[in-house]
Amino acid sequence: MTIRKFEQYTPEIAESAFIDASAVVTGNVVVGADSSVWPMCSVRGDIHSIRIGERTNIQDGSILHVTHDSEFAPGGNALSIGNDVTVGHNAVVHACTVEDLCLIGMGSVLLDGSIVKSGAIVGAGSLVPPGKELTGGYLWLGSPVKQVRELTDNEKAFLEYSAAHYVDLKNRHKT
Repeated sequence: MTIRKFEQYTPEIAESAFIDASAVVTGNVVVGADSSVWPMCSVRGDIHSIRIGERTNIQDGSILHVTHDSEFAPGGNALSIGNDVTVGHNAVVHACTVEDLCLIGMGSVLLDGSIVKSGAIVGAGSLVPPGKELTGGYLWLGSPVKQVRELTDNEKAFLEYSAAHYVDLKNRHKT
């Protein structure tokens, strides 16, 4: 794994977390217990902070980044991803907030200041515009993303299953 210090910041990786050898984690980043960052991911906390909660998985090829303080973004925008979140392959998660028990579909793009509330699913290939807030308990699809329908009980259960599955899978990779 490539863990890079940037200026005064060194990533803090929980002992039980898994960072793939081909992933790069840089700067002001915290990765919580039992979380995983998979092959070819970039988690770059160079100009603001990135926080990844517990039992969260960032799948292959995903890019996580932030926005710096400027006249165009006063205070900048950190990136916060909660507990039990699945971020699908090749997602771009930029300077936003993803609360607990969410699924961000493969190839989705989440932009600055957007908020995905607990228990939401963002479907594959969706675009979440800057500042957009997505209500939890719903399926969101499209470019730009639109609320499609309430999640089924099976989909809600899958959110927990997916997080638990990736905890098991990262444990298998760590041995």
